[in-house]
Amino acid sequence: MASTPDPIHQFQIHDLAGPFHIGGLEISFTNSALFMGIAVALITGILMAASASRAMVPGRLQSIGELWYEFVHNMVRQVLGKEGKTFFPLVFSLFSFVLVANMLGMFPYFFTVTSHVIVTASLAVFVILLVICVGLWKHGLGWFKLFVPHGVPIFILPFISLIEIISFLSRPISLGLRLFGNMLAGHIVLKVFAGFMVSLVALGVGGIVGSLAPLAMAVALTALEFLVAFLQAFVFAILTCVYLNDALHPSH
Repeated sequence: MASTPDPIHQFQIHDLAGPFHIGGLEISFTNSALFMGIAVALITGILMAASASRAMVPGRLQSIGELWYEFVHNMVRQVLGKEGKTFFPLVFSLFSFVLVANMLGMFPYFFTVTSHVIVTASLAVFVILLVICVGLWKHGLGWFKLFVPHGVPIFILPFISLIEIISFLSRPISLGLRLFGNMLAGHIVLKVFAGFMVSLVALGVGGIVGSLAPLAMAVALTALEFLVAFLQAFVFAILTCVYLNDALHPSH
């Protein structure tokens, strides 16, 4: 029987160049960095190509670019209002990067950047630090009213405020782990079904017939994973908008 491929092997980071030692730091160019660069290059290339013609009757590529733009713009406008237009470039960039990185990971032998918690956690921590900075810049110390809900009896206010603080501090954890966990788990399940199918095929005619069930499951899961890849980008972007709304409007 053929050996089942290791489902974790697809997440390993490999040095493509280096390591280089600069100022006492060890720096390498890895497959993770490569696919981050590919994601940024694809986003830039697609959007530049989509906006090149600016035709009154848009073609397919221009329509994709306009739908992409309008989808994120409507999200920002509905959650943050007119005051949130300042943050549209940030939300658009986060949504686009996560979406394209997720989609790239769906291709065989490609690397899924968002399956590493260091990447998703870095994005999440950046969002929360930005929320804190915007809140303090807009409202000063009055921003801390976010942790003091209105109408709460004074004798339980310290307890409620503590819960609010813990809830706020847990936001980067949930934001980063949600994206990381969904991408990691989905790709592992796909790899397991693919490996199971290969192992059955190696058994002969009976195995080939038996492999049809895991094949059908793998196809269905692949379609589901494409949906999850989009939904996780959407959830990351809309939660960023919700958290920024707390910075702009801290009162409950």
